[in-house]
Amino acid sequence: MSTLLVIAKEPLPGRVKTRLTPPFTPAEAAGLAEAALADTLEAVARTPAGRRVLVLEGRPGPWLPPGFEVVPQAAGGLDERLAAAFAGCVGPALLIGMDTPQVTPELLAVDWSERDAWFGPAVDGGFWALGLAVPDPALLLGVPMSVSWTGAVQYERLRAAGLRIGRLPVLRDVDTAEDARLVAAHAPAGAFAARLARLAPAARR
Repeated sequence: MSTLLVIAKEPLPGRVKTRLTPPFTPAEAAGLAEAALADTLEAVARTPAGRRVLVLEGRPGPWLPPGFEVVPQAAGGLDERLAAAFAGCVGPALLIGMDTPQVTPELLAVDWSERDAWFGPAVDGGFWALGLAVPDPALLLGVPMSVSWTGAVQYERLRAAGLRIGRLPVLRDVDTAEDARLVAAHAPAGAFAARLARLAPAARR
C-alpha cells in the first residue's frame, strides 16, 4: 500500500492565502485555507493507503481527522521540503498540497502496477500532485518552485530519469479570488464551497 502525503501550513491569518487579500480579510482568507485543507484531508482519509501523513508547518487543529501521522516540514526552500517529505517514505508515495480542495479519492487512488511516477499538472504551470514509486529526493532538489515553469521542469526531471509517468488531470490551485470561485463551482458540496458562499459579499467589497 502506498503513502499519501499532504504538505500544508497551519491556516493562520496573514500566513496563508495572502493573494486572497483583497477582496478577503486575512482572517477570511485563513478560513478559506482551513476549509480547503479540511476538504483535502477528508479526500485523503477516504482513499485506500498504507499511511496518511500530514507534513505540516505549524500545529494541527480541529480540522485534522483521525488516521494521520503529523510530521513537521523540513527547513529550506519548497523543493527541499518536498524532497524531505519523500525521504521519509518507503515504497510508493503520492504527495499533494492544500490548494486543491476539489480532489477526490478517485483521483488519488493511483495504480502503481505500470507506473514509476504520477504527475498532476496545475493550471498555473506548477503541479498539484507528484507520485514516486521509489521515493528519490534528488528528483525534486533544485527544481524552481512557484514559477510558471515549475511543472515543466519537474516533469522533465521524471522523464530524464527514465520513469514511466502517469498523468493526472489538470487542476486549478486556489491562489486568487477567481480561482476560489472556479474551484468552488467544481466542487460545490465541499467545506470550501460552503465557506466561500458565506463570504461571497466580501468578494464584492
